[in-house]
Amino acid sequence: MNWFQPYSGLIFFILSLLVYLVVQRRLHREIQGVFLLLTRNPALALGLFALLFFPGVLIHETSHWVTAKVLGVRTGKLSLIPQLQADGTLRLGYVEAAPADVLRETLIGAAPFISGILAVGWIAVSRLNILTVTQIQPEFNFLGFLVGLKGLFNLPDFWLWFYLAFTISSTMLPSASDRRAWLPMTLIIVIIVLMFVFAGAGEWLLVLVEPINRILSGIALVFGFSLLLHLFLILPFWLLRKLLSKLTGLEVI
Repeated sequence: MNWFQPYSGLIFFILSLLVYLVVQRRLHREIQGVFLLLTRNPALALGLFALLFFPGVLIHETSHWVTAKVLGVRTGKLSLIPQLQADGTLRLGYVEAAPADVLRETLIGAAPFISGILAVGWIAVSRLNILTVTQIQPEFNFLGFLVGLKGLFNLPDFWLWFYLAFTISSTMLPSASDRRAWLPMTLIIVIIVLMFVFAGAGEWLLVLVEPINRILSGIALVFGFSLLLHLFLILPFWLLRKLLSKLTGLEVI
């Protein structure tokens, strides 16, 4: 398994991201279904959904705006009003920015993801003390784990930090428009790496493998924590949607 260690961060990152995406999208559908059954008004249900995720949307769009300003890219309108797109997707907000070079557009597009990872990681470690629950011991003590998990609910303002971590993590992923410059930027990076390899500097590049692996491992842990938040909520919302469907005789398609 020696081949696995240098790439463990990348593998855990990909796996955690894929599982998180599936659970996140399912939870969003359940929440939208609950709001639609409660209000029977698509516009009002959309407004409630946007209101629920407002803190995360605010951080997402503000990250775009601040990064664009820092990089000297002219910005236009900043909107936090939800809009249903022609393809059926929901846009919770947006920032207008002038066209820029591929590097600056990549950084602007990635800004919400970076700020979201940092914010959720800080809440998990500093506010929710998640490390005290998940610390590795020679022998796993399930009872001790449950006691530590129960202790989380007694922390000051637990539900506030839980809510903030949930909304931020649920809205930190870049949209399709955020990722528009990522492909050309990736191609540029690949070309530069290949140039170094052909120039005989391949071994020097291996020095970067370990720090990159550690960064990806840290991001994977944040995704794992975010996944736990979403899993904690998905069953209650699923049961609530089923109950509302039974009471109203309506189904959300």
